[in-house]
Amino acid sequence: MKVKNPSDSRTIMTDIVLPGETNILKNLFGGELLARMDRAASIAAGRHCGGITVTAAVNHVAFSQAVPLGSVVTLEAAVSRAFSTSMEVFIDVWIENRFSGSRSKANEGIYTFVSLDENGKPTPVPPLEPETELEKDRFNAALRRKQLSLVLAGKMKPNDAAELRALFMNDSA
Repeated sequence: MKVKNPSDSRTIMTDIVLPGETNILKNLFGGELLARMDRAASIAAGRHCGGITVTAAVNHVAFSQAVPLGSVVTLEAAVSRAFSTSMEVFIDVWIENRFSGSRSKANEGIYTFVSLDENGKPTPVPPLEPETELEKDRFNAALRRKQLSLVLAGKMKPNDAAELRALFMNDSA
């Protein structure tokens, strides 16, 4: 399988926040943003594996800034790490003031997708090779996030989570 880079899966979606998508405070509904993030991440995962993908988990979402009515919202998604049949996708959410053109990061999320064959069975995904420093940071952190998730789900023993142990334990002593 050919090694891919995060840029191969990069997905950029831009849209405007309309009145029917907002809450009583005239900000984008959180669920609406989650759906947009899921769509962008799904496209990125599909680009990486070249096939069918399904959302396996929403690992992290940070609602750091409200997205007001009329804002231009841009979602940037890319695969941050590929495992055997799953991929972690990192999504950055930017808002743009239509009048000043200023952009600010409003939210971010991390989703996990699984690649499926035509029978709905998990299928291998291409390996990922990060290029930029940000991609390398996200790539390395993805393994720690996966190990933490497996430990919390009881599918991995804490002592077997080498990446997590390296963060918290001094094994050389």
